[in-house]
Amino acid sequence: MAFAWLLIILGPVLVGLTVYITQGGLGGRATGMVRGILLIDVVYLLVVISLIGYSVMRIFAARRAQSAGSRLHLRLSGVFAIVALIPTVLVAVFAVLTLSIGVEGWFSENVRNVVGSSLSAAEAYKEEQRNDLKTDISFMAFNLSQLKHDKPFVSDAEIRVQVTQFQNLVQRGLKEAYVIDGGAQIRARGELSYLFGFEKPDTTDMSRAIEGKLVVIEDWPNNEFRALIRLTNYVDRFLYVSRDVDGNILNLLDETAATAKTYNQMETQRDQILSYYGLLYLGFATFVILSAIWLGMLFAERLSRPVGRLAGAAQRVGAGDFDVQVQEDNGDDEIAMLSRVFNRMTKQVKRQRDDLILANEVTERRRRLFDSVLSGVTAGVVGLSSDGKIGFINSAAESLLNLDAVKDEGKDIKLAVPEFTALFEAAKESNSVSQEEISLTRAGNAEVLLVRVSSRYEEQGDIEGYVVTFDDVTDLVSAQRMAAWGDVARRIAHEIKNPLTPIQLSAERLKRKFAPMVGDEADNLIQYSDVIIRQTNDLRRIVDEFSKFARMPEPEKRSMNLTSLLSDAVLLFKNASPETSITFSNEVGLVRGHLDETMINQAITNLIKNAGEAIDTHVKNGVPKSYKPEIRVLLKSHNTGVQIVIQDNGTGLPLEQRSRLFEPYVTHRENGTGLGLSIVKKIIEEHGGTLELMDAPRFSKTKHFGAMACIKFPKLTITNDTKTATKVA
Repeated sequence: MAFAWLLIILGPVLVGLTVYITQGGLGGRATGMVRGILLIDVVYLLVVISLIGYSVMRIFAARRAQSAGSRLHLRLSGVFAIVALIPTVLVAVFAVLTLSIGVEGWFSENVRNVVGSSLSAAEAYKEEQRNDLKTDISFMAFNLSQLKHDKPFVSDAEIRVQVTQFQNLVQRGLKEAYVIDGGAQIRARGELSYLFGFEKPDTTDMSRAIEGKLVVIEDWPNNEFRALIRLTNYVDRFLYVSRDVDGNILNLLDETAATAKTYNQMETQRDQILSYYGLLYLGFATFVILSAIWLGMLFAERLSRPVGRLAGAAQRVGAGDFDVQVQEDNGDDEIAMLSRVFNRMTKQVKRQRDDLILANEVTERRRRLFDSVLSGVTAGVVGLSSDGKIGFINSAAESLLNLDAVKDEGKDIKLAVPEFTALFEAAKESNSVSQEEISLTRAGNAEVLLVRVSSRYEEQGDIEGYVVTFDDVTDLVSAQRMAAWGDVARRIAHEIKNPLTPIQLSAERLKRKFAPMVGDEADNLIQYSDVIIRQTNDLRRIVDEFSKFARMPEPEKRSMNLTSLLSDAVLLFKNASPETSITFSNEVGLVRGHLDETMINQAITNLIKNAGEAIDTHVKNGVPKSYKPEIRVLLKSHNTGVQIVIQDNGTGLPLEQRSRLFEPYVTHRENGTGLGLSIVKKIIEEHGGTLELMDAPRFSKTKHFGAMACIKFPKLTITNDTKTATKVA
């Protein structure tokens, strides 16, 4: 930095020394000195230009390397260079213009006229004094010569009287008047013409006078003009007179003449003067600009270096390196203070990060424990804020409510699960636990949930939020109802089945015994007896259904071909209902398993029959001409087992109370007993499978949803060698 300041100070010194020497400040010794100074100037410029070029190369190299602070360094250097360049260039332009205008003013026509007029006025005064003196001395010489002509032997005393008289006759007066000989000796003198004031004319003037010339002598030191003339009628006599003149005017004349000469010389060198001063200022401006640019680059580097270090350290901190420390600069300015503050900040942030990491590890362990506990329970758990916004959903709740823990977070419980609204409002109003069984339908599945809403409190006792817990009691409720219906079925079967046989036998005997005896009423008797017998058979059938439902026989499992059973069931329905298209699609191949073939056939046939009845009901309700009744039976793989799917495009499932379709005597079709699906469900569950009812996908050219029954059997054997889709149409 000291070297930089030395170069910057050396620039103006060299400029001043160059100006001083070029102006001739060293006299005759300046020639060699000028060459040396100019050489030093050139070397100085080359050094500064080299330093600036080196700095610029470093800046661009750092920028290409994308080092920290390089962009700021480049911007600051550019700003400093522009700040130094613009004022200097503007001042240079202004100086050149003002110098040009000033020089033009110096050499204007008015100035030239003033100089010329001053010189003319001074010369006119001088010429007037010379002419007057010539006239006066000529007048006196003529009169003295006339006196000699009239009186050839005139004496010197008489000449003196005549000189004094003529001296007084002159209008502006003469200071002195002498009559001298060829040796410049006084022969006669006028009044007030003293010997001590006599200035002898020199030999040159005397020689000219002897030749007959009127000689005028200008004596500037004594402020007088003197004149010398030869007296024609005298032998070796000369008239020598003097007159006072204004010395200031005469000096002004000389000064004016010298000034005019200098002015004319400068006017001829005007362009040279302009070029000289322009080059002089250009050199000075070059020194100033280069020095300012280099100084600006040094300051820019000094400013950007700590900022770059801070930026690089900040990037490392952003990448997670909190051990980084920057170099602390000496001084009490903001840059030095910023580095110290940054180091303290990183240390503090590191401590806080370590504390946060430790706290986060503890929290994460607790969260994992909490999540594992909540994920392991079968009950659904939903955490709510005080205003009913969802904050947490466990996996069981996601499955039961068809929610997404990420997408539905922050959603109002009234919008996410409208069925919980009344229970949630009751819990808010009572500030206590609210519990209720709620039925809802999600993704086509009807569920019965036992829901419990309780409050969460802060340490201060204020309500922080609510916790909604619920269990799927659909199977429990269904099992309870099934058990109740089973007990009812056993009782009804016991109470009804015993008297049915006597009633039927009695009716048959009445018909056989009394029909011949009643004559014309025999037909009515037979008809009435047949009604009794038919209704008795219907009651027996119902009682048999009750018996089957109440006491489902244990399945007799043996190895069977499930694929063949499905194919036969489809073929049987196709022959029975040719107007309905039924297809069987096998996506897994040959499936074998230990099942009760009779019971499974009963379940599959019942489900296909229900699909056909749903289509018949839909047709009776009115369908467009483009409607084509269709049933699809699919055999697919599912996890470790297989899945049997039976789809139709019939009337579909009811929107409400779908979960009760498996309960006895719950049906939505005419003439249905409501025991078919219950028996099918028990058969499937006895074989370790599950049965679900849901909406079927839309078939082609069908706008509504049909019904879909999905049977899942785990742990069945699949033979891949026949894994070609089998379709029966």
